[in-house]
Amino acid sequence: MSVTIRKNKKEDNAVLAKIIRSSFHDFDVKNTCGTVYTDSTTDDLFSLFQVENSALLVAEENGVILGCCGIFPTENLPEKIVELVKFYLTREARGKGIGKLLMEKCLEKAKEIGYNQVYLESLPEFSKAVSIYEKQGFQYLEKALGDSGHSGCNLWMIKKLH
Repeated sequence: MSVTIRKNKKEDNAVLAKIIRSSFHDFDVKNTCGTVYTDSTTDDLFSLFQVENSALLVAEENGVILGCCGIFPTENLPEKIVELVKFYLTREARGKGIGKLLMEKCLEKAKEIGYNQVYLESLPEFSKAVSIYEKQGFQYLEKALGDSGHSGCNLWMIKKLH
């Protein structure tokens, strides 16, 4: 497998939006309100990730985009904490270690920028991703941090970077 991890490009926008929304259907997520599914920024991730101290990484193989994962300095997060965001893979890419690779690259980038913790929001329906979070050392929180605008998420986790 020759997967390349790279920064997102403007021409990735439509494919990434499709991957993100398809994941909701793949995992039978019924309530998409208040999630990335309905977030207007999902259709222009390139512009969103021009924000300082953010990054969106894309996994690609032979010119085919397999998924993405990013870090974003979400509004009102405590200092030195960044949010892990937009972690989605195509159906064909799941279960091959690509998600783990993408996440690890994002965690490295967060450390490089100077963050010391990574926060995330998710849904129980994304159980495969949640199990990756657990294996990566994320701990559950009782409530949301910051102001992501994703009120539909009901699972929150955080990880200290060493």
